[in-house]
Amino acid sequence: METDSLLSGSLDGASGDYGSGTGSERGGAPGGRRMSYSVSGDSCSVDREPGDEELYIQQAVVFIEDAIKYRSINHRVDAGSLRLYRWYYSGIIQWGLGLTIAAVLLLAFVERPSSFSISSDPRHRSPAWQPPCGLTESIEMICLIILSVDVAVKSYLIGWEEFRKNKWLIGYTVVISISVMDWVLSVSMVCDEKLRVRRLLRPFFLLQNSSLMKKTLKCIKRTLPEIASVILLLALHLCLFTMIGMLLFAKTEDPKKNGEWELHFRNLPSSLTSLLVLLTTANNPDVMIPAYSLNRSYAIFFVAFSVIGTYCLMNLLTAIIYNQFRGYLLMSVQTSFLRRRLGIRAAFQVLTCQGARRAAGERIRVDAVLEVMSRVKMKRYYRAAITTVAQQYEDVGFMDREQFTKIFDELDKDCIKEHPPLPQYSSPTLQKLQLIFSHYYLILFGNAVALANVVCICTVLVLNSEKSTAERDNFVLEIINLCFILYYLFEMCAKIFAFGWQGYLSYRNNIFDGFLTVLLLALQITIFITYRLPYSQWEPSTHGVLSLWEMIRLVNLLIVFRFLRIIPDIKLMALVASTLLDLVKNLRAFAGILVVVYYVFAVFGIWLFEGAIKPPPESSVPTNTSMENITSNFSVACGTYEQLEYWPNNFDDFGAAIILLYDVMIVNNWQAFIDAYSRYTTEWSKIYFVCWWLISSVMWVNLFVALILENFIYKWDRSHSCSVMDVERIRYETSVQLIFREQIQEPTEEELVCQLHQHPHLQLQW
Repeated sequence: METDSLLSGSLDGASGDYGSGTGSERGGAPGGRRMSYSVSGDSCSVDREPGDEELYIQQAVVFIEDAIKYRSINHRVDAGSLRLYRWYYSGIIQWGLGLTIAAVLLLAFVERPSSFSISSDPRHRSPAWQPPCGLTESIEMICLIILSVDVAVKSYLIGWEEFRKNKWLIGYTVVISISVMDWVLSVSMVCDEKLRVRRLLRPFFLLQNSSLMKKTLKCIKRTLPEIASVILLLALHLCLFTMIGMLLFAKTEDPKKNGEWELHFRNLPSSLTSLLVLLTTANNPDVMIPAYSLNRSYAIFFVAFSVIGTYCLMNLLTAIIYNQFRGYLLMSVQTSFLRRRLGIRAAFQVLTCQGARRAAGERIRVDAVLEVMSRVKMKRYYRAAITTVAQQYEDVGFMDREQFTKIFDELDKDCIKEHPPLPQYSSPTLQKLQLIFSHYYLILFGNAVALANVVCICTVLVLNSEKSTAERDNFVLEIINLCFILYYLFEMCAKIFAFGWQGYLSYRNNIFDGFLTVLLLALQITIFITYRLPYSQWEPSTHGVLSLWEMIRLVNLLIVFRFLRIIPDIKLMALVASTLLDLVKNLRAFAGILVVVYYVFAVFGIWLFEGAIKPPPESSVPTNTSMENITSNFSVACGTYEQLEYWPNNFDDFGAAIILLYDVMIVNNWQAFIDAYSRYTTEWSKIYFVCWWLISSVMWVNLFVALILENFIYKWDRSHSCSVMDVERIRYETSVQLIFREQIQEPTEEELVCQLHQHPHLQLQW
């Protein structure tokens, strides 16, 4: 779960009087003692009370945790608030909050119209299960109560002054309030209302819970003006060629020459749509065939349109989107990096006051730093690395500000995974076997065996491709699989002997390989128990849950899947695979924005087009009827929604709407959907599909591809000098902040001091 900062906007604290140091802590706990720090020259004086030393340690711990997670430090710092703050950002609470948001979003699949049906095809779709009134409403109210507690805790921790300046928290409160009012309306109408406004607002919960999503959304907002000129140029290009096309392919007296006019240039909306689809190449060359068949020179018009629009303007638009967005994202990452440095600087400041009696000047005690690091919630590897560096100053006993800041540079370094030492054998024979079984050549030979196994399966499948499952003789394939599985078992045992259990499990590919080997062996034993010993005329009849063919097919699937073990042994392939994993872990915020857009457009689509397309009565047939018979009773034009059997793609429920939007995003045959909904509803429906295409396919997909390139290039540059074994050992910590680390400027001491001086709850006197 990505941790969210309480303040996602500017780092500037609240303005106020920080002069005399009198009065109570602003925004602190009611009746709480004002916490005042006075830093002047080489001394730090505080009005100490019992428990101050422990409080300073707690504050430093929280500030460092904020720095690690790039969170804002502008929150309450009294003892009770710090305990609440750490509890709120604990793993179980954040996961619970994430599951609550996921439950709210997933309600759209269950609510009316429900997606709980096997097929979305209206011709033979069984009635979907509809939840009784009050079931989803009860779940939703529980989630809204949890989210209300979430916004209350966040608001308390940052204080009223900061809450008034935080637009996201204000919006959070408003959305929850509107959702509760709409929920009450739904219950009062016995769940029979047609329009649920709160469904449209639910994605806001996902957005506000991720600081990186909020940064991404802000960057997209700032990027839009920069790309407006290219979009305008693209629209001008489309309109210009539309006018030329309508002039070239005007209706003539000869019906044989009106094919282009009749199909694509009959009127202005039809002409614009045809060329817009051609811009995505989805209807090429269909759109020009009627004219091209009459005169080959007409191809110049369509080629010129595609070259200018598709290959020049569209790619230019992609470049501008990426370039501008990357610039704003870099600025946002700069802010995140400033938060990290500010958190470290704040921790140093409170530790300076904590050790003021024994420290001379702006220095802190090393034992205090070690105590703080022992309490900080972070990865064990980084805790050990930072602690090791800090222990180098134990002889001196103190650390200055630069030394304290420098030890946290370990957070930007890669984690080197150390494998356990090999077991020691006294017998020379066992030592030689250990040397053989631990050699890299054994891995290469195992990969060759896995490849041979896949080739054998492929050969048997090709030979039996025309046979039914009842006609196939599975004896040969089963014997082949048995031999290979026995080798896989031998290989696993040999590696365990060479590396030991701990060493064997320390390699991720060994875990993957061993798990599948054990699973294959279990399936093979199950086959022998069920069908006895193999012989050449096995009957593929069912003895229980699965038939012989189904069990062998499952074995073959696992063997093919096991072939993925070669990925870690090929450097480039390993980098590509790890890049994909990093996208799931670290760039999920970018995919989260796409999920939000999908959700909003799906809800709008259901509102606008639910039940709009209904198949002809004669096409509603039983499930076992062939497709040829379905279309034989009515005549449809070639290439249309009806002729292509696109009936399952509709807006009749949320699940079907998501799939339809995905089909349009791919832009393959998306003109069929535009044409169908414009015929069944209105021509204005085209605006909906064009807006979705612009947002999803033009803007977001291209941006996501560009960020994939950034992620891969970052990892490639850092690993080009590593061997295959080093790639296995090094865990590249890839995040958006680290990708742009080299372009980020270090904040100056004056900037950090200024930000600390503006902290709304930590009253500093400089």
